[in-house]
Amino acid sequence: MTQGGRANSSGNVLETTIEGTLIGHGYSAIGCNVPKKQRLGFLLSPSNNFQKRYARQVYIGQGIYDTDIYVDFYVIGSSISSGLIIECKWQQSGGSVDEKLPYLNLNIQYCYPVPAIVLIDGGGMKPKAVTWLSTQTVLNQNLLAVHNLTSFIKWSNNNF
Repeated sequence: MTQGGRANSSGNVLETTIEGTLIGHGYSAIGCNVPKKQRLGFLLSPSNNFQKRYARQVYIGQGIYDTDIYVDFYVIGSSISSGLIIECKWQQSGGSVDEKLPYLNLNIQYCYPVPAIVLIDGGGMKPKAVTWLSTQTVLNQNLLAVHNLTSFIKWSNNNF
């Protein structure tokens, strides 16, 4: 398996863990079979029978570079009434994910329709990169928090 393939697989394990946390807190997956660009409308539809629901890989519009943005999780029914986006970043060895954090922060600030949290884990990020993103919560009102897996689970126990 290539290094990129291993990184994608590891990232998927993190996303599956987040999905398990959501399900454990009573959330239902919505729109798995709906095209990505239609999932948000399906998720937000008032005809949905589930008060607590989420969708994965949801198209939310154009980013700062006028390219499509797909978020990892879009959650409805949390303590944040407008909705919540969860972005997952896994890096277990040196790489480029941490160099993409300023781009992610700007998209969250200017393009995300609801507040977001970023979950970063794996131990391979440059420590100052994670610290920098965490400080952006003061400047970016749409970035609520930056968590590792443990702090995310603690946060979800109080907010989901």
